[in-house]
Amino acid sequence: MLIDTHCHLDFPQFDSDREEVIRRSKEAGIDYIVNVGSSIKGSQDSLVLAKEHDFIYATVGIHPHEADNSDKEALKSVESMAGQKKVVAIGEIGLDYYKNYSQKDNQLRLFKELVVLAKEFNLPLVIHNRQAEPDTLRILKEAMPVKAVLHCFSSGEEFLQECLKLGFFISFTCNITYKKAQNLRRIVELTPLERIFLETDAPFLAPEALRGRRNEPLQVKTLAQEIAGLKREKLERVAEVTSANAKMFFGLE
Repeated sequence: MLIDTHCHLDFPQFDSDREEVIRRSKEAGIDYIVNVGSSIKGSQDSLVLAKEHDFIYATVGIHPHEADNSDKEALKSVESMAGQKKVVAIGEIGLDYYKNYSQKDNQLRLFKELVVLAKEFNLPLVIHNRQAEPDTLRILKEAMPVKAVLHCFSSGEEFLQECLKLGFFISFTCNITYKKAQNLRRIVELTPLERIFLETDAPFLAPEALRGRRNEPLQVKTLAQEIAGLKREKLERVAEVTSANAKMFFGLE
């Protein structure tokens, strides 16, 4: 069993062949896909995909890039979707101080509001963090107890250990295959397999051999193979443990 715990099949990069991509994923042995909402429309579209395909589940949320344009009505929209069938998490939410497409104050406000919403619905969090580790940790610690996964992990060992102490999961993407990703591969080695999720973040971050091309959920197998090599584990073991982690976290049936 393999699970892509984070992709964006609702994005326009898949408009021309979305159903073919989904079919290929199923045929490649991807047993579950979690399609992640990163805007109101993206969350709505994710929910449609989940209702159309039995092995696809949805998350609903608002990416920090959208914080400047997110008001109370946007929060109500997420709330209206959060309780629907096949919605398994609130996300992608968090902070991005690298691109800073939205003002920091608005990012912080939105993040806190969505964490509160997740707790109200007893849903786990899919966290986006870029160069915002202190604020991300502070907000999550203040909200404890919460279940969270740090998506597309790209931080250092200190942040990793803090997240592991809090019981959070760590999700890696195919960027660990990149030639210059030695530090990230070291983080994979330091992370217990029992705390790892696999994700593609498709259409982004295709594996090294496909860099510059669109990523797809079926590439989660390439990721599993890379982690197996780093962990000196059999591929079957990596698939089994990471899938069990994700099924438990998201409540996949």
